[in-house]
Amino acid sequence: MLAVDRTAQAPNGASSKYPNDGLRLARISAQPDNPFSSLIPDQTIAIIPSFTLESGVTLYNVPVAYKTYGVLSPERDNAMVICHALTGSSDVADWWGPLLGGPGKAFDISRFFVVCINSLGSPYGSASPVTSKDGDPAKGRYGPEFPLTTIRDDVIIFKLILDDLGVKRVATVIGGSMGGMLVLEFAYFGRDYVRTIIPIATSARYSAWGISWGEAQRQSIYSDPKYDDGYYSFEDPPSTGLGAARMSALLTYRSRDSFEARFGRNTPDPSRRQNINGHQQRVGGVGDARPTSPAHEHYAIHNDGHKHAGSPRVSRTNSGSAPKLTTATEKDDPEFHTLTQGASSATRNGTSSPFGGGGGGGGASSISRTTVAGGGSSLVGAEGPKKRTPTYFSAQSYLRYQGDKFIKRFDANCYIAITRKLDTHDVSRGRFPPPRRGGDDDDDATAAAAHPDEASSSPLQHALSLISQPTLILGIESDGLFTFAEQRELAACIPQAALRTIDSSEGHDAFLLEFEQVNRHLLEFLERELPDVMAREPVGVEGLEVESAGEAEDEGKVRKRKVKAEMQVKKTSTFGEAEVDDITAW
Repeated sequence: MLAVDRTAQAPNGASSKYPNDGLRLARISAQPDNPFSSLIPDQTIAIIPSFTLESGVTLYNVPVAYKTYGVLSPERDNAMVICHALTGSSDVADWWGPLLGGPGKAFDISRFFVVCINSLGSPYGSASPVTSKDGDPAKGRYGPEFPLTTIRDDVIIFKLILDDLGVKRVATVIGGSMGGMLVLEFAYFGRDYVRTIIPIATSARYSAWGISWGEAQRQSIYSDPKYDDGYYSFEDPPSTGLGAARMSALLTYRSRDSFEARFGRNTPDPSRRQNINGHQQRVGGVGDARPTSPAHEHYAIHNDGHKHAGSPRVSRTNSGSAPKLTTATEKDDPEFHTLTQGASSATRNGTSSPFGGGGGGGGASSISRTTVAGGGSSLVGAEGPKKRTPTYFSAQSYLRYQGDKFIKRFDANCYIAITRKLDTHDVSRGRFPPPRRGGDDDDDATAAAAHPDEASSSPLQHALSLISQPTLILGIESDGLFTFAEQRELAACIPQAALRTIDSSEGHDAFLLEFEQVNRHLLEFLERELPDVMAREPVGVEGLEVESAGEAEDEGKVRKRKVKAEMQVKKTSTFGEAEVDDITAW
């Protein structure tokens, strides 16, 4: 039985940061049946008795996870809703942490009541494939039977949470990528409810390019033999397929120029290699073994990165016995650059000991290896050393690291569910332009000539023209997933839109990396469009130091320097893209 937290429901509690008549929804603080929700510290999970999706399916006892920062004003009008990206969570402090704080930060919790709500389908607390059916652990988890949810479903259920928190009016909604899709849908609640919106690196409808990448990623999961139509156990999930999907996705989040600048054709340097949970990464994939013959070496290179590979098989053209493998306690990489624990080897630029004798495959009876500069190697035999080209590169090592990191925090069924959510996004769906003006005798040509603005308007343009809020659009010219042209389209069709550029070669993920630029653009917009909120006296929040207006004016320059310093990443993000360690150390 889950304990329900009702401590925040005292009516009109002066100390509550929710100055409403009392929270009505039941709340829990943990989901014992969902191991992923525990990754987010101090979040709250509200339980909505029932919710009907766009598809017509009704869910019961629906968990919705969220986190809040700051205090809701007595007028209940200072809410800042932040929407997370595809694999993000409600923990804004993790993935957009440098922007969160006091005066000088865009997410100023001394003035705004910041709310971030976890999307349906995500594993981090809201209803998804990893939560119990109808909230009843006895019924088991949804798994692959979790219904399709849409961006609009999220926005509607988010408003239920905001209503329950006592929010009367939302000052601004901010989000990037999938979060930007949510931002655009929030706008259709109207300006009386949502004052401003800030969609970042997103689109009015998901493109064929994005849909295709999502399909390729799902096929990676489907092809894992452990997927079992989605009925796998948490103890033995399709990690290989999910890791491959993440690697594929990462290539859409960065740019070619970014990878060339970071990695080029570098080969891994184990002395600088990153790790997960304090343990050195093992980057091979064909077993903890060293080749004993050229045939084994060819096999190892060919299957490098194949996590389900077994052992070399007898060649169809060789009637000899299967080659033997000499076991080592750890394999570093397929080029055997460095010492292997438990085995006698030379240093990176030295000569290794012989791999061992014999074995099938037509190899020489005695073979040794010399490593060469640049990560290559040579076989040393009767005819002398033969230089071999590098086969394992830093870019590969980095992708594998990211895949291994991801499978520790995400679920395969959830990945399928939430990427299908992206595919549903189209702000023009169901928002048709009104019929052309004119009498019954007007034909289409006459009406078009009389009203060329309506005749040339597409359903998408019409839908965007309905957005009445002042809008800031942030785009990234190096973004290959949500192109800058899509940002220009938003700016051209939304009546009160301004377009600004995040200057970066990092690609789509720049909005999660270029904190100083994002903070500056957001602050300029908020100060212009929400002067009443930005001019309010900062409210003291636990753990946050704020100055009075006079002190702030006197120490403005000092604070700006301090804020700029705080834009530097101090911890590696779990749910975002910021990394403290040297990203090129692979």
